[in-house]
Amino acid sequence: MKMLIKLRETRVQLGMTQEELAGKVGVSRQTINYIERGKYKPTVILALKIAKVLNKNVEEIFVLEGSDWE
Repeated sequence: MKMLIKLRETRVQLGMTQEELAGKVGVSRQTINYIERGKYKPTVILALKIAKVLNKNVEEIFVLEGSDWE
């Protein structure tokens, strides 16, 4: 679950709460929570917004896993 670890780690390193990130990208806090827990895979647009807010490339936050190819 590389994707989850990188999103949460990056957000926490920046001192940002789930609520703050959610507000900046226009989703609910629950959506950010679901993404971090692996319960929801973000759309491309949402992934790009999250990466931009966190000042990272998408690939630094979201990583394809082997199961994503199936």
